[in-house]
Amino acid sequence: MMLNPNQTMVTEFVLEGFSENPNLRLLLIICFLTLYTMALIGNIVIIVLVTSSTGLHSPMYFFLCNLATMDIVCTSSVLPKALLGLLSEENTISFKGCMAQLFFLVWSLSSELLLLTVMAYDRYVAICHPLHYSSRMSPQLCGVLAMAVWSICALNSSINTGLMTRLSFCGPKVITHFFCEIPPLLLLSCSPTYVNSIMTLMADAFYGGINFFLTLLSYGCIIASILRMRSAEGKRKAFSTCSSHLIVVCVYYSSVFCAYISPASSYSPERSKVTSVLYSVLSPTLNPLIYTLRNKDVRLALGRLLPSFSH
Repeated sequence: MMLNPNQTMVTEFVLEGFSENPNLRLLLIICFLTLYTMALIGNIVIIVLVTSSTGLHSPMYFFLCNLATMDIVCTSSVLPKALLGLLSEENTISFKGCMAQLFFLVWSLSSELLLLTVMAYDRYVAICHPLHYSSRMSPQLCGVLAMAVWSICALNSSINTGLMTRLSFCGPKVITHFFCEIPPLLLLSCSPTYVNSIMTLMADAFYGGINFFLTLLSYGCIIASILRMRSAEGKRKAFSTCSSHLIVVCVYYSSVFCAYISPASSYSPERSKVTSVLYSVLSPTLNPLIYTLRNKDVRLALGRLLPSFSH
């Protein structure tokens, strides 16, 4: 891409962050720091419990451990820089730093969407085909599924980030967000973004469309199977094993749809910031609580690991 003589390439961006609300700065610092600490502790506890407790060596908790890892990557790619931006007067990020943040964010977000679909399938097999569960969800298959999720999403993120590095940015350089994200970056480019937009739409169709449909299909079968059960206790037990996952799916997909499934021309910085906080900050913080801390098996494992928790 040839530049005009009077054009200079942008070597760093300015993250607008929450500068339009200076009075809220201290409150935002306290909230974000608290949420980040809770997200790290909660997800690290899940990883330690699942890897160290033999009672949690099942497909459901294996995938939960993968989800917790991606939650840490997601929130760590966004919050430390956002906190620094709130503490400093001018929140700049280098071009390479911006691309690195974009890569890890897209990788973790897309991985979480795929993992939620895999977890929905796991619950479908457990409830609809309980006699074949151990053979269908073998350790080998679980390992292959996890590797496939990480690899497919790393490839998707590499393509999207690689396409972004090929664009020219000649100014302005203010990103109307608190982290580097595809829609606001495309608006700043002074070169054609057609290929980027096509790739983003394809990724949206796969992660937000096909994945969402497969998750809904799994839960349609699960609900139909639960309704056919004669025992009220059986219905309650079956529903309790998948209700947490369903809550997480609803929160996660609604925020991702609001942030990503819209044309660049209708991009709203304020709406995007709010929805981004939901999936990059609140979701990684709430997942450990929703999924496991209300789960009897995990509480028992936590009690064994830390005896003080059992009292």
